[in-house]
Amino acid sequence: MITIQAPGKLYIAGEYAVVEPGYPAVIVALDQFVTVTIAESREVGSIESKQYQENSLLWRRDGDEMVFDNRDNPFHYILSAIRITEQYALEMGKTLKIFNLKINSELDAQDGRKYGLGSSAAVTVGTIKAISQFYQLNLDKDAIYKLAAIAHLDVQGNGSLGDIAASVYGGWIAYRSFNQDWLRIKRNEATLTALLKMDWPGLSVKMLTPPANLKLLIGWTGSPASTSRLVDKITVATASKPELYQQFLTNSKRCVEQLIVGFETNDLGLIQQQIRANRQILQQLGKMSHVAIETRLLKQMCDIAETHQGAAKTSGAGGGDCGIALVDQTQKAYEAIINAWQAIGVEPLKLKVHQIS
Repeated sequence: MITIQAPGKLYIAGEYAVVEPGYPAVIVALDQFVTVTIAESREVGSIESKQYQENSLLWRRDGDEMVFDNRDNPFHYILSAIRITEQYALEMGKTLKIFNLKINSELDAQDGRKYGLGSSAAVTVGTIKAISQFYQLNLDKDAIYKLAAIAHLDVQGNGSLGDIAASVYGGWIAYRSFNQDWLRIKRNEATLTALLKMDWPGLSVKMLTPPANLKLLIGWTGSPASTSRLVDKITVATASKPELYQQFLTNSKRCVEQLIVGFETNDLGLIQQQIRANRQILQQLGKMSHVAIETRLLKQMCDIAETHQGAAKTSGAGGGDCGIALVDQTQKAYEAIINAWQAIGVEPLKLKVHQIS
């Protein structure tokens, strides 16, 4: 039996802009995991997960047709990850086998509500790592990322794939997405084997080292959000305002690049300054697109952190899920932030950064 773990993630800065090729984001992997086990079977295989059973579907009406949206159902990412990895295994001359696959996730609440820690990405990465070890494919991190990105896009169709990168590489990363139009063309022209050897235009993953006095606080609002649908709304809204959207991209890029400099120069003050700037940039995007990126509760929790010398913002697509605060742990103010968060109904998540060797 093979057992694999893939960590969850949180966005620190650069949300929404990072869906465009070459625009940076800073993301962190966390010590909350999807665990995947795989063992060979004889006649009948199985895929089991108490969290990801096919027991609900989201749909909308398009005229008289029911249109289903499965992008937030991780079961579809499991199947896509299996299909893509086995396609690569066939290209490598492997004989396909029957297996039992079991998946367990720590990335959702006990009642099934999502924390926003990237469960679909982690389950994709975990499944690919398990299947690749099962077939002895000897994939490095870059190859795992590329297979997982392909599998994820086959289901979701949009997004930056930064959560995939965090789950593969671990720790703090500076991430820039690749050109997805290029990938769509190349998938019709090249084998998976060839694709994994290519440089993907725009793709960059750089490991970051945080200042020793930086402490990351994470608060969960208890209100899950759908990243794919929020991205859809922003995309539709900004399409009619190209000049404003380009200004948002420019501002986000300048801000996150300075944030990265803060990590590289061990400057917590600069990091906090850019976190605050990124919050304002996202607030402007929300107003421009009429999308509630920073909900009332997220605003409250950010404002609380700011009153205690923390730098705070939404994490990821917003609209619920988590907010973050970066504080100087030597000042001990974080305990007051946590207590105040709990008083307004925000659940502090006791998570730490997860490094992958």
